[in-house]
Amino acid sequence: MIFHVSGARLSAVALALMLTILPTVARAADCGHDGHGFDAWIAQFKQRAAAQGISPAVLAAALAGISYDSTVVRLDRSQKSFKLSFEEFYARRVGSGLMRRGQALMRQHQATLDRIEKRFGVPAPILIAIWGLETNYGADSSGKFSIIRSVATLAYDCRRSEFFTGHLLDAMRIVERGDLTLAQLRGGWAGEIGHTQFLPSGYYKYAVDFDGDGRRDLEHSVPDMLASTANFLKGNGWQAGQGWEPGSANCAVLREWNRAEVYQRTIAVMASKLREGP
Repeated sequence: MIFHVSGARLSAVALALMLTILPTVARAADCGHDGHGFDAWIAQFKQRAAAQGISPAVLAAALAGISYDSTVVRLDRSQKSFKLSFEEFYARRVGSGLMRRGQALMRQHQATLDRIEKRFGVPAPILIAIWGLETNYGADSSGKFSIIRSVATLAYDCRRSEFFTGHLLDAMRIVERGDLTLAQLRGGWAGEIGHTQFLPSGYYKYAVDFDGDGRRDLEHSVPDMLASTANFLKGNGWQAGQGWEPGSANCAVLREWNRAEVYQRTIAVMASKLREGP
């Protein structure tokens, strides 16, 4: 069927059609399932970041030539270890070598750990357990991935776009604050930074300069890294002097560190064994 309309009516129809289509186009740019729309998303993100106060210099340097990383998306889709039972997970992650090294590090850094507990209320075994589980006390903190590229890819990807967009903004704030340069801002495929694997927003909010050098360095400074981990736990409700057994308030705080119940239990059990000693 063909309708004949006047020029004025045609303009109105065209306008209505455009108003119908434009939101769909805008929504399509909000995220994507492959790399085809990544450049357009980056252009949109630059405007959002500038509106939130990220400097033009940092934006230009951080996003120059940035590209979609399909490896990051593949890794994000293939996480399986948290589907193991607690017994399986613990056996895979906590061996005798990890325990011996943890006990040695508690002795080596006892003075620092005592100062941290006095200030933040978090005891050494919890911090050492997290350090060991996250990166084998730094041995597995390789810095293989560009944090900016990884987090930008995950922010563009539709699965957790808004979550990682916040982390991308805070990664740039870390650079602006002078804690790390763009060259130093390297870590895990999901944006994890440093020995205890802070995501950018956690780093920006909770990182502390505990060695007094004027920078918050969670990759090279053990005092900064351990104190920042304690500050995160305190900031999420850790109660000084209390235990971390199942059902306790402090056990619930471990959920803020990692949402996988099997991981929370592993931190708690490993910490208890470290506290008991060899």
